[in-house]
Amino acid sequence: MTENNDNTLIPDEIIMNQIYYIRGHKVMLDTDLAALYEVETKQLKRQVKRNIDRFPEDFMFELGNEEQKILRSQFGTLRHGEHSKYNI
Repeated sequence: MTENNDNTLIPDEIIMNQIYYIRGHKVMLDTDLAALYEVETKQLKRQVKRNIDRFPEDFMFELGNEEQKILRSQFGTLRHGEHSKYNI
């Protein structure tokens, strides 16, 4: 189990279901990671950019256009506000 901001435990199964295999690496989407920390995705991204020296070089990457299309196809129908439609 993993602990989030308010010291409640998050079952490992929830985290495991949010891990994807991309470019040969296990990754989590920014939206899922932000939800685990109970912050907005834009706030998570802002903090990472402001404190980039605190993160390993391979902490994050952006998907290419083809990868974005493949990932979107895995979600089926996008629900408003749940997944990014475009690379930002």
